[in-house]
Amino acid sequence: MTARGDVLVAMSGGVDSSVAAALLIEQGFAVTGVTMKLWGGESDSGCCSVSDVDDARRVADQLGIDHHVFNFGDDFDTHVVQPYVDAYASGITPNPCIECNRHLKFDRLLRRADALGFTTVATGHHARIVNCRETRHIARGADPLKDQSYVLYMLRQPELARIALPIGELDKSDVRAIATRLGLRTATKPDSQDVCFITAVGGREKFLGDRIPLRPGRIVDATGTELGRVPAVELVTIGQRKGLELAGAARRRFVVDVDLPSATVVVGSRDDLDRDRLDVTNVVWSDQPFSGRCLVQCSAHGEPRWATIEVLDADRVTVLWDDTQRRIAPGQSAVFYDGEAVLGGGIVGR
Repeated sequence: MTARGDVLVAMSGGVDSSVAAALLIEQGFAVTGVTMKLWGGESDSGCCSVSDVDDARRVADQLGIDHHVFNFGDDFDTHVVQPYVDAYASGITPNPCIECNRHLKFDRLLRRADALGFTTVATGHHARIVNCRETRHIARGADPLKDQSYVLYMLRQPELARIALPIGELDKSDVRAIATRLGLRTATKPDSQDVCFITAVGGREKFLGDRIPLRPGRIVDATGTELGRVPAVELVTIGQRKGLELAGAARRRFVVDVDLPSATVVVGSRDDLDRDRLDVTNVVWSDQPFSGRCLVQCSAHGEPRWATIEVLDADRVTVLWDDTQRRIAPGQSAVFYDGEAVLGGGIVGR
């Protein structure tokens, strides 16, 4: 398919990966496009639909490059879909997009690229690769509203030496302007939203309800007084306020704990969510483990907060917040930053 030294570009059918491929061509690289076929079911809100594959193929035709489709559906089911279901069944709130990056885009695809002789794999993520502490690190993209460094925290030195992020220095408006200049069919295509295997019509409840039993549960306060009911305790998330339907509640209440075995949701005030520390497991470092003060971000577009990292062992740390922070749902990711550079990250524990 290729000679060593060429670039394999992951083309999702969106404008970002389309422009990533175009920029590499303009820079003189020999580029081949590939679209990963991951989800075989319904998709109306993500990047795995039949129309997305068709858009990627047509952009490749416009750019004059070869385009291939790799069927990684089994890997996607094993590493993303089933863990997503298992997480909710055990009372954890997962982040499937991070697991897709970890296992598919920057593992399975890299291994296929190796087998085919590609030196570099490029994607359309809004992030940069920078030198920090004398090693490579993921860093925030130039467009703060589109920054995707948070979902790439798992990349280590071997992966960082092999990948390219051509649009990381561009604002989204610049990306669309380039696509318009080149006449690419994806120039005005809306960004993909949400989880690709969760449809807007059925939603998370139908997807999970078809795969695991969803049980009704009680809503109680800190004293154990029952205040209401939820139709599916597995779908309740720490910090949730909407959808609790607490009749006659005089003040806002938030979910502060979920006890799955007893199907009980505990609610309280905003202050009841405050914590001074965070336990993080399955930690991955860009290079060496870091102990000390840094910025910690706990959602894709959340505000980073100052904290001190205490390393417990090879893959566990404690985050000690400078100021108390709202409790983070177990299963979400905490990502550690030195300025704009990612030091590493992991999964929030129970």
